[in-house]
Amino acid sequence: MPRTTLPRTAALTLAALAALTGCSGDPAPQPSKTPASAAAPEAPAPTATATAEPPAHVSIPSLGVDSDIMRLGLNPDRTVEVPPADKGMTTGWYTGSAVPGEPGAAVLIGHNDTRFGRAVFHDLRKIAKGADIVVRDGSGKDIHFEVTAHETVSKNAFPTARVYGRTTERALRLITCDGAFDAAGHPVDNLIVYAKRK
Repeated sequence: MPRTTLPRTAALTLAALAALTGCSGDPAPQPSKTPASAAAPEAPAPTATATAEPPAHVSIPSLGVDSDIMRLGLNPDRTVEVPPADKGMTTGWYTGSAVPGEPGAAVLIGHNDTRFGRAVFHDLRKIAKGADIVVRDGSGKDIHFEVTAHETVSKNAFPTARVYGRTTERALRLITCDGAFDAAGHPVDNLIVYAKRK
């Protein structure tokens, strides 16, 4: 899927919406009802360098995660894609974020459960500070990241600037759904894991 170029505030807003919808127990990705103006920070979205290899695989040895990475772009309604429910064991890289290992925040999105059952980030809440995350790029190079923190946040108060804002670090964010379910059967929270390149 080709990389999508967006205006800086639009890119961040859409990135935030990706984290707010369509994961975990949802029967299928749902369009966000959040207004497009919701809490988009002023910092531009990170962009990949021309020579950077996109990610192809991610593993978290301490959790037994071992997944190919698909590319996630935009839906027709301009919300960000999430992996399809029938590919629940596959993570997705949002192509509007940095390439993992390059300066900026790279974002990987995955389900914890789908209607087909347990999914790739099912045990992500168990991840420990200091855990190793390995992203393999398209050339076969392994890039190691160390977990620095994780948090569970309400989808109605998603920390867009903290997750997607400008950073000089070579950072990685993992996002999935978490928490209780609302009346429609959708999880009300997001789990966010923060990591930096070793």
